[in-house]
Amino acid sequence: MTVTGPSHGVRLPRRVVTGYSLGSLVTGPFGTVPGLLLLPYLTDTLGVAAGVAGLLVLLPKAWDVLINPVAGRISDRTGNRRAFLLGGGLALAVLFAAIFAGPFGAGGLAGAYVAAAFLAAATAFAFFQVPYVAMPAEITDGYAERTRLMTWRVAVLACGILVSGALAPLIVDLGGGGLAGHRLAGAFVGTLIVVGALSAFFGTRTAESHSAPEPEPSLRAQLRVAAGNSSFRALLLCCIVQAAGIATMLAGVQYFSDHVIRQDSGATFMFAAFVGPALLVMPLWTRVGARHGKRRGLIAASLLFAGGALSLLLSPALPALAVYGLTALIGCGYAGQQVFALAMLPDLIERDTVRTGRRQAGVFTGLWTAGETLGLALGPGIYALILQLFGYVSSSTGEAAAQDSAARLGVLIGFTLVPALLVGAAVTLLRRYQD
Repeated sequence: MTVTGPSHGVRLPRRVVTGYSLGSLVTGPFGTVPGLLLLPYLTDTLGVAAGVAGLLVLLPKAWDVLINPVAGRISDRTGNRRAFLLGGGLALAVLFAAIFAGPFGAGGLAGAYVAAAFLAAATAFAFFQVPYVAMPAEITDGYAERTRLMTWRVAVLACGILVSGALAPLIVDLGGGGLAGHRLAGAFVGTLIVVGALSAFFGTRTAESHSAPEPEPSLRAQLRVAAGNSSFRALLLCCIVQAAGIATMLAGVQYFSDHVIRQDSGATFMFAAFVGPALLVMPLWTRVGARHGKRRGLIAASLLFAGGALSLLLSPALPALAVYGLTALIGCGYAGQQVFALAMLPDLIERDTVRTGRRQAGVFTGLWTAGETLGLALGPGIYALILQLFGYVSSSTGEAAAQDSAARLGVLIGFTLVPALLVGAAVTLLRRYQD
């Protein structure tokens, strides 16, 4: 990465925009499929109790809270973020497939293996994600150009989530369900990750870096700067809470499909309805941001998500098509959330760099991805706790066990009310954010 001076208004080459955006084929599947498949895999294939399964999913992801800032600091010191895209991405692909390729059939040992493999995969992901998220603040210093880059990135992210999230449950079914079906799904997602890592590495090889020349002397000093930035704190806290809400909903997709709408391949249709509209509304959210500002755009998108999630409380009395329509509305809100949050972060990093004259993008993005990962880890844990409290019955047959009315109510509340409250309430944290 070549260090150059600022070049406000310079348009990024299409090759760089495309290559960088395709890195979302790494972040999208890993951020989505574990939250979608792991909890039901543990409860309905490996026979792990819901509460224990929630911990097995939560703890490895919570590890990222510690490792992400370290990965940011290391990538800051090396000054070569692209190398991490290649190494971290390829390691993640192998480790992701390994999560579902354990040598144990069911029970405690199988659950422990999944947790260990997931921990290793989360570590590899940290060393891909943190440098990847840091790059926009360094390859362009144009306010509008960052929004363009993030719009393309989120569009590819939506495609990656759609392909991986919709097809992974389908591949499980086509593979016969149970252990065999999940192994096929793990290999499929691992292949997507390889494509994303290679595309991001080679596609950004001509990208210039506008990073500041002097790094902070210590991680503690950089953390103090980040903690003292009120706008960053506000955006980060909002991101954590909203990620928890989104992940809670994702964790419940399979359960909602099995026990509420009771549709064959319902999880695949739910995911397609959730992500598909996102591709259409990206340009609309970009216009909203240009006209009303990114903070207001994020608030509007979040409230749209929350309103749609609340409406799904009526799902037991609605036809499947109406449920899919409301899910599409939620997806439109989700698309806006992703566009604005990801575009606001580089703006904050640039303002801090201008103010301090130091290269700190890695630490800011390390904290950001750690917070986002914490939220995504909390989601399945929250959903598993709700299932446990409402008496959900686990199974080791590869198919969900029949549930009583209380357990079905827990499935519904965890999928609708809880995500709506988390995503909607989080916008109050943006009062301290300054555009």
